[in-house]
Amino acid sequence: MKIKTVLLIISTVICTVSCNNGTKDEEAIENSYNGCFNVPQVSNPIDKNYVSDKLTTFKEVKLESDMEGLTDNDKKMIEIFRQVGEIIDGLYWKQAIGQRDRFLESIKDENTRKYAMMNYGPWDRLNNNIPFIEGVGEKPAGANFYPTDMTKEEFASLDDSNKTSGYTIIRRDKNGKLRSIWYHDIYKSELTKIADLLREAAEYSDDANFKEYLKLRANALLTSDYQKSDFAWMKVKDSRLDLVVGPIENYEDELYGYKCAFESFILVKDAEWSKNLSKYVTMLPELQKGLPVPDKYKKEVPGTDSDINVYDVLLYSGDCNAGGKTIAINLPNDEEVHLTCGSRKLQLKNTMKAKFDNIVVPIAELVIDESQLSHVKFDAFFENVTFHEVGHGLGIKNTIDGSSTVREALKEQYSAIEEAKADIMGLYLVAKLYEIGEISSGELMDNFVTFTAGIFRSCRFGASDAHGKANMLEFNFFEDAGAFTRNPETGKYTVNFDKMYDAMIASVEQILTTQGNGSYETAKKLVETQGVIRPQLQADLDRINASGIPVDIVF
Repeated sequence: MKIKTVLLIISTVICTVSCNNGTKDEEAIENSYNGCFNVPQVSNPIDKNYVSDKLTTFKEVKLESDMEGLTDNDKKMIEIFRQVGEIIDGLYWKQAIGQRDRFLESIKDENTRKYAMMNYGPWDRLNNNIPFIEGVGEKPAGANFYPTDMTKEEFASLDDSNKTSGYTIIRRDKNGKLRSIWYHDIYKSELTKIADLLREAAEYSDDANFKEYLKLRANALLTSDYQKSDFAWMKVKDSRLDLVVGPIENYEDELYGYKCAFESFILVKDAEWSKNLSKYVTMLPELQKGLPVPDKYKKEVPGTDSDINVYDVLLYSGDCNAGGKTIAINLPNDEEVHLTCGSRKLQLKNTMKAKFDNIVVPIAELVIDESQLSHVKFDAFFENVTFHEVGHGLGIKNTIDGSSTVREALKEQYSAIEEAKADIMGLYLVAKLYEIGEISSGELMDNFVTFTAGIFRSCRFGASDAHGKANMLEFNFFEDAGAFTRNPETGKYTVNFDKMYDAMIASVEQILTTQGNGSYETAKKLVETQGVIRPQLQADLDRINASGIPVDIVF
């Protein structure tokens, strides 16, 4: 017995050392990995004038919030969360391109370095990912999640159940064969630091649910099992502070849409605005039942343990800070969490107001007919964005034949189709809430006209962005249906209320049935034929761009 015990101890020690060395080896290999493009010794801009001109298209704004009522412990947590954000930012750089420091150090031109930092790489995220650095080539569809020389046939033949996980990187072994590596192994050093910081922050929280979430999120980062922390986050409704952190969205992976990118938001709750939205949560099951599709496409019942709250953002880090800035959050993405208890819809009011004032209003003045400019209102913009996030939680998450989730069935087309669904569903929900008298502060025409002006804002993001593709889908659908008309002499648009209402219903039906059927080919055809900028729209976008209206904001 003693000999067996000694052997067991020795075996355990050897295994532990071996496992730790294996993890260290994984990290060392990744840290020396060349990334998704070869960084030249000196990274020169293709055109210095392009870069300097592009920098002027971003409006710099200061993120501010009313900090009254925050305790000293709250402020200590904010500082800890800022440190978390810095690490998250570095992780996202690894996923986007690989070698951040080597790349930035290779750029000698100050403006080019600044623009590269805004884009997290050498490709212009809000201009169809065109390269602005010499010699880097096209942006790999799979970013740095996959080897750039990997073929789809090679990936398909890989016998590895973890290869489609949102939390694995695909790399080659020493023999050149593909393999998957968990985030918690390949990024262990950074994720351990974040986990320690989250546990430290938890000690300062006086909100039991937020404290529990932070602890469980720390564990999740070290195991790549996020569901428990997602369920815990669903209960964080009363805390004045909030933190969204982890590998979350899959937009960066344009090859398959499998891999999740790291990001974080530091949030401060606006209690007054949040209170005004809380009543809509209990209406979600009835709104789901009323969707204009056959019952089989709305058989899932959205959870009512979700909430709709309003926050100011103090810091964006990682994926959410690359390219267009997020103005609302609908999480978690886990379909099982959605069906069990819904999702949380977080409206980012200070960012939203900055975009409305600096971008939407000037665009509306340029492209909306004067007779309808009075309908462009912040409250309508806020409602459209808010119910966009609610719209993500309605419809269907699993195909009607039960074979897979919609996300799995639609593959790389999922993000654009889902964003189009949320946009049009949001407009539909606002219309229904007006009809039953739950919204009465304005009129539906405000939402229609503001939505139209908002399409021009998002279409400027180009075809490389899922939200941009979604807006093109909607613009072309509405244009073909006669929902708005363009005056060729003034270049301004007038919304036709009745036709826009009918087109809205038809669009909801088209998208929900495509998702429910899990029709990849239909989704692909829609994106390829309708998710494009037609010549007339491009001419109007050129006119907007020439006017000096900001494309987006930076902080």
